[in-house]
Amino acid sequence: MSTDDAFTQLVDAYYAPLYRFALSLARNPADAGDLTQQTFYVWATKGSALRDGSKVKTWLFTTLYREFLRGRRRGARVTALDDLPPGEEDPPAAETDLALNMDAQGVVEALQEVDEVFRAPLTLFYLEDLPYQEIADLLEVPIGTVMSRLSRGKAQLRAALARKATASKVIPFPLSRRKTS
Repeated sequence: MSTDDAFTQLVDAYYAPLYRFALSLARNPADAGDLTQQTFYVWATKGSALRDGSKVKTWLFTTLYREFLRGRRRGARVTALDDLPPGEEDPPAAETDLALNMDAQGVVEALQEVDEVFRAPLTLFYLEDLPYQEIADLLEVPIGTVMSRLSRGKAQLRAALARKATASKVIPFPLSRRKTS
């Protein structure tokens, strides 16, 4: 198999999951496309250095995440857990079961409201089905931090979904009943 064929197969296999991850990070389709393209460019220039072919997926996701962080460092400061306002560290969980009344677009929109530091692990765990250890390796954090971020991210996602559900409900305005004398 030629190098071009191998690269084409790699792009075919990983473009969609990498783009979804990039979109969850960047929140913008154009930026997500740029991140995905940059990841494949880096693979084309440096991917041959990877010795273990079974690690391609992890390598690609790690590269995409690093490219995203590098771009963020240029433009804005990365949010750290310690930088969160006191009320957002542990948002309250929604009591209602929203799963029956939500659509995929609504969940993606709510996911965009979750802080970036929590959004990346949520996306990798739930959308890309990566295990904790791979997420920890990819994000270069301890596995306990991944579990903590997943927990806090789920709480923020629940709160965002609850806000969306509350905002979408139409509350009838009762007509006042006046006693006429």
